[in-house]
Amino acid sequence: MAFDSFAAFLTMGGYAKYVWPAWGLAALIVVGFILWARLERRQLMQTLKRRQRREARS
Repeated sequence: MAFDSFAAFLTMGGYAKYVWPAWGLAALIVVGFILWARLERRQLMQTLKRRQRREARS
């Protein structure tokens, strides 16, 4: 194992103030992309449903 204890893992050999914010930022970006994709999909589905209703009427 690379670390002797859980505390050593958390401190990352003195680099924790760089490592953990980087992980947090990466997680935030991934969650943001997931939410953005879901919003885009919802908007696309609404647009397609409107278009389908409009074409069915004409």
